[in-house]
Amino acid sequence: MNVVKGTGNQPTAVGEDVTERGADDRGARRRRRGPVILGSGILLVAAVGVVGALGLGGGGAGTDGAGGRGTGGQAVRVARGTLTDRTEIDGRLGHGPEVPFRIKKSGTVTWLPESDKIVRRGETVLRVDDRPVVLLYGTLPMYRGLGTTEAEGAAAGSGAGGGHGGDPGSETAESSDADSRRSNGASGAEVGRGGDAQQPPVPLHGMDVNQFETNLSALGYSGFTVDETYSSLTAAAVKRWQKDLGLPQTGEVDAGDIVYAPGPVRIASTGVRVGADAVGNPLSYTSTSRMVDVDAPASDMNWARRGSEVTVELPDGRSVKGKVTRVGKDASAPGGGGTGSGGGADGGGDGGSGAKAATVSVVIAFDDQSSLGRLESGPVTVRHVVTQHKDVLTVPVAALVALAEGGHGLELAEGGEGGGTGRFVPVKTGLFADGRVEVSGPQVHEGMKVRIPR
Repeated sequence: MNVVKGTGNQPTAVGEDVTERGADDRGARRRRRGPVILGSGILLVAAVGVVGALGLGGGGAGTDGAGGRGTGGQAVRVARGTLTDRTEIDGRLGHGPEVPFRIKKSGTVTWLPESDKIVRRGETVLRVDDRPVVLLYGTLPMYRGLGTTEAEGAAAGSGAGGGHGGDPGSETAESSDADSRRSNGASGAEVGRGGDAQQPPVPLHGMDVNQFETNLSALGYSGFTVDETYSSLTAAAVKRWQKDLGLPQTGEVDAGDIVYAPGPVRIASTGVRVGADAVGNPLSYTSTSRMVDVDAPASDMNWARRGSEVTVELPDGRSVKGKVTRVGKDASAPGGGGTGSGGGADGGGDGGSGAKAATVSVVIAFDDQSSLGRLESGPVTVRHVVTQHKDVLTVPVAALVALAEGGHGLELAEGGEGGGTGRFVPVKTGLFADGRVEVSGPQVHEGMKVRIPR
């Protein structure tokens, strides 16, 4: 094995043996340490570094045109600039996931809106038996009817004053209670008859009342206090609202008369036709804002944090700024895209190479909807900057060599293509990105020529 040795204090490199020895040269072979040329990529850098450190490989010599030793290769300059490591993933521009409208009004669908229609507070979502089902804003579902209820005085009275007939001995024992009731202004019998002592309506209370009254006030109806009490004043305002809708003025709201959504909605699709039964999910909606849905690999979620800024490349080539607004909490099960190579009795097998990794849903929103132009949907590319180093010296990754003495180095080049000096300078590596690597060291400067080995 022929050996190449660096001069002076320069690092040494191990090359390939290009000289055959005769039979008399079959003695002990000497090994000497030196750098080994790297290919592109961090893993290859690490692998060759191990080889160089162990001194593996044959010795050899190649003489370049400049009188130096090397294997020849392309000469490049050390450049100064910005190095950016980014995540890049495909996504879909649209209006977000579809949400079904849960309709509680029973009857026949007599009108449906068109897809893509925007429905706002107080507007009709659909008509059932020719009566409107109205959209209001809120997060609490319409789980009961709203109105005022009568006090159940009759039932209470019949139990209090009319039930003595079976036990004569109880008359004396309860006489004091009867006197007490009379002193309070009404006997139990009078209440039970429900005549002159009829009780006033009892108003409903609850957060659902507050949510409804907030919407009623926002629609311009007044004369009541927005609180958690459905009072007679609320009922009066409801009658005016019902009159404007062309409904009977009852002052009460049925649970099927209203559907709630967080805000304005875009009708996404209809699951029934006019004339079908209304109960269930006859139509669905989405957000009115455009957003991007991404199925991010569950193994690479460091970038997907709520509030993280991203750049989205649109189908027309423009790039706009977006922000992560929602990250799913559950990963989808990996999907099998390939055909298994075989299966045993238990149905197992190697799943094919087309198997898909588990993903997590990520939603990206835009503060400026106008920046999206007129595009409503389409494939997009989402990019997120993981790390960025500015004003640093960089070279192509392929220019790195792993020194047997340890660490990495660059081979100095003279004469451009095919020229090399056989001299190596040690460097410290930093960020790897876009096929380049950040380098630094006392002997490295902008514009110096180094060689990319062949």
